[in-house]
Amino acid sequence: MRVAVVGAGAMGSVYAGLLGSAGHDVSILDPWVEHVAAVREHGLRVEGASGDRVVRVAATTDPAEIGVVDLVVLATKAMHVRAAAENARTLVDGETVVLTIQNGLGSADVAAEALGDDRVVLGVAGGFGAEVVAPGHVHHHGMKIVSIGERHGPATERVERIAGVWREAGFDVQTSDDVDRLVWEKLVCNVCFSGTCTVLGATIGEVLDDRHAWSVASACAVEAYDVARASGVALGIDDPIAYVGAFGDRIRDARPSMLLDRLAGRPGEVDVINGAIPPRAAALGLQAPVNETVTALVKAGEPAVGPADRESAERILDRDSDACPADRESAERILDRDNP
Repeated sequence: MRVAVVGAGAMGSVYAGLLGSAGHDVSILDPWVEHVAAVREHGLRVEGASGDRVVRVAATTDPAEIGVVDLVVLATKAMHVRAAAENARTLVDGETVVLTIQNGLGSADVAAEALGDDRVVLGVAGGFGAEVVAPGHVHHHGMKIVSIGERHGPATERVERIAGVWREAGFDVQTSDDVDRLVWEKLVCNVCFSGTCTVLGATIGEVLDDRHAWSVASACAVEAYDVARASGVALGIDDPIAYVGAFGDRIRDARPSMLLDRLAGRPGEVDVINGAIPPRAAALGLQAPVNETVTALVKAGEPAVGPADRESAERILDRDSDACPADRESAERILDRDNP
């Protein structure tokens, strides 16, 4: 199968490396020039729970070098999905399936707007704890599961076919007839650890072991659980605190991607994780004060937007600018941070 992984950060590189190792024709598309260059020269090294391997995959910053593929895997951060999907248009034809795998809520809808509602299927990955070690080199602490389903309705033949490809690559894959359940069960774990670890600069294990930190993290999870249940989502969780505790215990040394973004000076995904809970709670007549507070603390710690950043963003967004979609979306994020 010809596969293009769009967004080859930590998780995208794990996907690309294992799919390539299984014999598929894999290309990665990413704007990170140093990473692309390292993969081209030395191969992509993936180490951790799946072993330690160096895989030869194609790598580029230009979608025109890839051409049409059978499967596009959108593995960018949630805030970059629209730009990534628009950049991937030359990779798809009438038979291409787009599998989008992000944290939080709403990314599949964004991808479908750009690439077509009938082309996009949704994936949820859990328990990997992946990090970029260096350009061309990623590590993952765990390898729990990848779940795949149609955005609407039960799993189809194409979902089963894609799941089979991932299983052959060594992933533990399940298909689902209820993607809302998949998304929310992952989100309950995300809201537990992402914001709290980011505020404290802590690993998942450190949050689990500190009773004060755990009281905040577990309260975030309970709020998300309550919102999901009130929304009619059929969660397969009886005890949300036990559920997130068991999830975290499998990847104790991991640092959530939101914390890794903070350490790298990048804006994180708090708006689609902890920040997604309070407005949905309010719409249901509920409250989510712990997630609201954690979201505010995460945003308060984001790098300040200086005059030079603001001027550069405004220049990129000028109506006559020929900036690429990814640059325009990054500029919009900068101005959003400047005008909370």
